[in-house]
Amino acid sequence: MEYHFWTAFIASSVAACVTTIGILVIRRFEDWGRNNSTYFVCFAAGILITVSILHIIPNSFKMQLYAPTLVLVGYTAMHIMNRFISAFVCDHPKRVNYAIGLVPMLGIGTHSFLDGAIYSITFTVSVFTGTLTAIGMVLHEFPEGIVTYLLLLRAGFSEKKSFGLAFLAAALTTPAGMLLSFPFVSGLDQPTLGSFLALSAGALLYVGATHLLPQAEREARRFSIAALGAGMLVAVGIVLSKG
Repeated sequence: MEYHFWTAFIASSVAACVTTIGILVIRRFEDWGRNNSTYFVCFAAGILITVSILHIIPNSFKMQLYAPTLVLVGYTAMHIMNRFISAFVCDHPKRVNYAIGLVPMLGIGTHSFLDGAIYSITFTVSVFTGTLTAIGMVLHEFPEGIVTYLLLLRAGFSEKKSFGLAFLAAALTTPAGMLLSFPFVSGLDQPTLGSFLALSAGALLYVGATHLLPQAEREARRFSIAALGAGMLVAVGIVLSKG
């Protein structure tokens, strides 16, 4: 069991490092990042939507009878969270756009935390299963960090604060999710795990389809559809890599 713990921890730490590298790269080439942020948003949306529909939702349906209801609950919870944040910042005109960055940050943070839990689960099953999962999941960590940072920056946060929040939400949450979930993974039954997967799918659908894509559509770029398609193709690769 100790061996499974360390392999899961190493995998989740690698994912966090990849996310951090993405944030550092975009900080170094900020102008380029700002000019092309729409493409990153579309790419991330393609990944989140596709992985939710093709992988997370079907798996949750197999494991939990009430998964369809829980997908709706997860989606609605993210919407309510968005409304709450928007209502809070409306009292501060200079911060009215903060929700643009905070909502996806919260969604991505939740997603990354659950990623960490998935590392715990798959590596507990077997190192081989965990390794296959890690190969697929790490693919989306690089753009995830970039998108989180850029959205926070565009929402009005300073560069320093954007970096700190993006690092916390997109990078540190993955090993944190792994460390916190590992002691309890062996006690999870399939319906409980299916419930968490369904809630996660609903939240990811909201972030990808309802929050990220409308932002991209307001800044129509020539190759935005291609970026969305690229994200979907990468997501299909992730799903196939998980077998």
